[in-house]
Amino acid sequence: MSNPVIKIDFYHDVVCGWCFVIAPRLRKLSEELPLEIRHRSFVLQDSREEMVRAWGSLERAKREILGHWERCRDADDDKSRINVEGMWKQTFEYPSGMIGTLGCKAAEIQGGQAAHWDMFDAVQRAHLTENRNIGDAGVIVDVAREIGLDMPRFERDLRSAYTRQKVEEDRAKARSLGIRSIPSVVIEEAGVVLGTAPTEVLRSQLLAIQERLRTGRSVPA
Repeated sequence: MSNPVIKIDFYHDVVCGWCFVIAPRLRKLSEELPLEIRHRSFVLQDSREEMVRAWGSLERAKREILGHWERCRDADDDKSRINVEGMWKQTFEYPSGMIGTLGCKAAEIQGGQAAHWDMFDAVQRAHLTENRNIGDAGVIVDVAREIGLDMPRFERDLRSAYTRQKVEEDRAKARSLGIRSIPSVVIEEAGVVLGTAPTEVLRSQLLAIQERLRTGRSVPA
């Protein structure tokens, strides 16, 4: 009996440090195991106003979030990727993830899940490593150009109501599943939600899920 493909919905936000930590681990595991990873957009705060409501002020948001970045850097497999000090030096307001997320969804509309993942990684790298302002649509357009997307189509899709609708559908699905935090790695057919963990732990969890799916046994939540 062949091993079943594990269908994963990876809920994330482009500004999320823990998503930056887990994404390369999932990429590595997708090369080892039969995984179908579908990227789902789950922006926690979709505007400047939402950022202020959530954090009290944008200054406090930056202070608290960069504290999270330090913990993410400690947990990352490559300690050089998350540039906390560089972001402290930037004078732009700490951004929400909406325009970057629209960029990822526009990439998906153009090139499927592979393009979404490439754009997601590139936007996260622009944010957490290069400390560019991913709240600026011009930066998102530049990132799309850097990864080789069809730019006239990308710019059209970035602005389209359809792209925003697809993002909102992902957010609604996340809420229907009770997801409140990111990253969330959802294996809906198995009733399992995985979070950030070392590669070897994720591998062990996925192998156990694969075996239970193969044999038809239930998978504990």
